[in-house]
Amino acid sequence: MATQHGRKKYLQLLLDPSRNELVNKLAAEKNMRSTAWIRDVVYAALERELPASIYREAEAADAALWRQSVRNRVEGRAKSRKEAEEASKSSDE
Repeated sequence: MATQHGRKKYLQLLLDPSRNELVNKLAAEKNMRSTAWIRDVVYAALERELPASIYREAEAADAALWRQSVRNRVEGRAKSRKEAEEASKSSDE
């Protein structure tokens, strides 16, 4: 069962030890963490198995969510900075 991690889904994967070593070796050869390598492999399999239009639609939706997430963080930091400046000005008066 997938659990929520922000807007992403957190999945647990159990691998047998010898094949886990293979994953670790392949990931290390690409200078990646094994979890990042597995994610790339899963995305490549989805792209290969699904019609291009469906995969591209999902990819675009994920990209839009990421852009919105970044925008929200930037706006939140700007708001915090502005509030801190206003609080500083009020305490100086």
